[in-house]
Amino acid sequence: MSPRGEATKQKLFEATLRLSASRGLVGLTVDDIAAEAKVAKGTVYYNFGSKDGLVDALLRYGVGVLADRLRAATGDGDPMDVIESQVDGALEFIAEYPGFSQILVSEMWRTPGTWHETLTLLREEIISIVREQLHRLDAAGRLPDGVQIQTAAAGLFGTMLVVALDWQVFQPKRTRADVRESVMVLIRGLGR
Repeated sequence: MSPRGEATKQKLFEATLRLSASRGLVGLTVDDIAAEAKVAKGTVYYNFGSKDGLVDALLRYGVGVLADRLRAATGDGDPMDVIESQVDGALEFIAEYPGFSQILVSEMWRTPGTWHETLTLLREEIISIVREQLHRLDAAGRLPDGVQIQTAAAGLFGTMLVVALDWQVFQPKRTRADVRESVMVLIRGLGR
């Protein structure tokens, strides 16, 4: 895709994020998105086929950015340190893209939702990255007996999203380091 085409897609993504942060996704129209992005309505259809196509691409794009940040934090170091880096990366992402995070939280658990299938795949991608570190903790004998790693990974993912949004919406004066430490207190309680 040409740089101009990518720039147009980025404008459409950003317009959708701005609008959905205050109005949600369901009530948005292609007209709304095009007007906010200052492009012709046909541009949305040309690039994405429909509003649903745009939102699907937006979800995939945003989760891809988040997944890349979580993967960048992985390494061979202490798994608890890796998890802390991943939590920090997630908090940084949510601070940069609060509108996307609101979409993710509101749409993730809407059943059935228009983007449920896409979100199910994207959720699994993120959880698998978190689950890898929990497996490493378990292999090191640092998880209590009976911890279900799949459930713990889903819980950690949910905790990162909800705590980060709570920070952005209700406690914006807190520092990212303070919020990260609050999440890590919970996680450290899980490990040994």
